[in-house]
Order: sequence, then C-alpha cells, then structure tokens
Amino acid sequence: MTITKHDAQDLQALRGLEDDRASVRLRAALAVGTAPDPRFVGKLVERCAIEPEFFVRDMLTWALTRHPVSLTLPELLREVRSPRAQARSQALHTLSKIGDQRAWPAITRALLSDADDEVARSAWRAAVLLVPEGEEPALATALATQLGRGERETQLSLSRALVALGEVILPALHKATTSPDPRVHAHALATQRLLRDPDTGFEFAIEEAKRVVALGGSGQEGQ
Repeated sequence: MTITKHDAQDLQALRGLEDDRASVRLRAALAVGTAPDPRFVGKLVERCAIEPEFFVRDMLTWALTRHPVSLTLPELLREVRSPRAQARSQALHTLSKIGDQRAWPAITRALLSDADDEVARSAWRAAVLLVPEGEEPALATALATQLGRGERETQLSLSRALVALGEVILPALHKATTSPDPRVHAHALATQRLLRDPDTGFEFAIEEAKRVVALGGSGQEGQ
C-alpha cells in the first residue's frame, strides 16, 4: 500500500501526541486542530485523559472543537462516565467549550458532587453554560449543596458558577445561610455578596462573611 505525503503527516502527528516532550505534543495537537481529520477524534479524547500538562490539554480541547460535533459529542459523553477523574474533568471542560446543549443530560448530580474537585469544578462550569431555559432554579439548588466544599479556589469556582445563574440562586443561598456548618454559612454569604457586588473580590467577601458568622449574624440584608 502506498503511503501518501498526507498519510505520513498524519502518522507523524499521532506519534507526536505521545512524545515524551511536552513541546512536541503541543505542536502535534496544534497540527491536528489546524487540519481536522475524523480519524483523530478518538486519539484526541484518549490523550486528554492522560496528558499531564495543562497547556497541552487545552490545545487538545481546542483541536477537538475544530472537529464536527457529530463526531466529538458521542465520544465525550462516554468519557464523562470514565472511572478516570482526569478523563471526566477534561471531557466536561471540552463539552463546555463546544457548548452544545445536547450534552446537558450528561451533567448529572453525581458529576456536580464528584469527589474529585477538578471534576466537580468542570461540571459546575459546564452546567451553567449548558443549562436549558427554565432549569436554572433546579441547578442552583444542586450547586448550593456544594457550598462550603474545598479550599478557596474550589469555593471561588462554585461562587462564580452560582453568580452566573443570576438571582434565581437567592432562595438556595438563603437556605444555606441557615446551615449550622460555619463553612457553608460563610460561603453562602460570600456568594450573596458577589451577586450583589460583582466587583467585590472573593477573598474580601469570604473574610467578611466569616466575621459575620463568627459574630452570630445572618448577613441577610432586608430578608
């Protein structure tokens, strides 16, 4: 069988995606995205699950967005059910970049509360981008169950996701401010503050909320 110049370039790109050097893998992902080919979709998804470098993973995601959704969506929907945390996280991240609402049913409660913080954060971002009209209050309720979770970076991601939904989050936040858990209470107050004043830094909002909780206040203005 004769191997054409195009085939040789494809083989080189495939090998490049597995090279030990991150710079080579980056160039290979760029090449695949620049000249999309359906034969690469499976390999790109597979590589996302194991690629150790963030900037290479981001290029892999970009390369996937350059391919037809009809090919990438089924692969990514299977990947969000993977036992490998990075596979779930990266698939969710890519789905958020593609922005096709047919992926919405795959954003399950289990993913929104995934034990792995990176998976959960990717699920939160994807959910607020893909949520159908009318489903926002239910999503806000689901997201509010994660208030108080993790360190500052995780808490900031959740607050940003909630704030992106707008005022539909207020009932869920109000309920969370009655929580006996001071972390949940403070996180809910900080998120309320960010919703009222988006220019408020999260660090300031959370520290202010913690002081309110420590003093036994609710922080509920006008409620």
